[in-house]
Amino acid sequence: MQQKMLKLIGASGAVSLMALSAAQAQDRIDLVVMSWGGAYTNSQQQAYHEPYMEMNPHVNIINDDGSANALATLRAQSQAGNVTLALVDMLPSDAQLACDEGIIMSIDHDEMLAAAPDGTPASEDFLPGSLGECFIPQIVYSNIIAFNTEMFPEDAQPSTVADFFDVENFPGRRALQDRPGGSLEWALYADGVNPDDIYDVLATPEGVDRALAKLDTIKDHLIFWTEGAQSPQLLADQEVAFTTAYNGRIFEAQVDEGQPFEIIWDGQVVEWDGWVIPEGGPHLETVLDYLYFATDTQRLADQARYISYGPARASSAVLVDTHVDGFDMAPHMPTSPENYFAPIILDNDFWTDYGDELREIYANWMMQ
Repeated sequence: MQQKMLKLIGASGAVSLMALSAAQAQDRIDLVVMSWGGAYTNSQQQAYHEPYMEMNPHVNIINDDGSANALATLRAQSQAGNVTLALVDMLPSDAQLACDEGIIMSIDHDEMLAAAPDGTPASEDFLPGSLGECFIPQIVYSNIIAFNTEMFPEDAQPSTVADFFDVENFPGRRALQDRPGGSLEWALYADGVNPDDIYDVLATPEGVDRALAKLDTIKDHLIFWTEGAQSPQLLADQEVAFTTAYNGRIFEAQVDEGQPFEIIWDGQVVEWDGWVIPEGGPHLETVLDYLYFATDTQRLADQARYISYGPARASSAVLVDTHVDGFDMAPHMPTSPENYFAPIILDNDFWTDYGDELREIYANWMMQ
């Protein structure tokens, strides 16, 4: 009788273990996270994804490098009623459009995000103007102009946005992104418009014509790039002498590949970048748990150890010190005083209001 009972208990235990294993297998969660790829996604992988997955072994984060087309993808998935993206990294102006269209979730920042270590609420710790109704910033980055130092004499290296437009004194092909943001601002800045006045000028038809006329002066010397990885590659291959780029991409090429690149910090176009949550997306509870972790003070500071983007929290900034390889990150940060002397602060409200129209105008200009 006792042996029978032990067998029964053993069988019952085996069934329980099998059931537990089955439940654990069913509980495995795949989170598809869309971001920008390259050095930026790698910094997220190192600072956010891997530590979170180590703490939560049942969660598997899958990177999708499609953020250049994030808004279109979100619209398509929403219209199809099949939202597969759990989390999306996108620009604030696109996030505002998506928010207005109801295809991403509203954010209660103090409820959903961690406070600073000293108890400061998230809404007061994130940098002024960075939080959006549906947007959680991660980083402060810049669109910049960079050049290959080997393509210019040592005593005649370019240093200003105006030099990018000066093909006589600084010959060579230029690479420009195939979107108007940054390109139109630089054109007006190089044409003498004060950074504080750029968007007032660009809001007029005459201002748009003025920007395009300035771009026309270098059009015969232009190559257009789409993905962030293309610009440093064009520069490394010496297909171009200058390129516009994300500052983190140039940093990666300088540090990891030893490329002879130099950043022109004059007229850097400063912007936020961050997370949005697709409306109707999968695994919401896990997504919220991940976001709470990935946007806290330490995690945002950790990301700056891998890439030269400033953290979007004030409490994180004081923790930024050295790169993971040990060198000082300050000279590489867009927000360092020695680099932040003539910034153009990208106006996301402007691009929300005028973006669709200007993208069409710019696309037509590229094809002419």
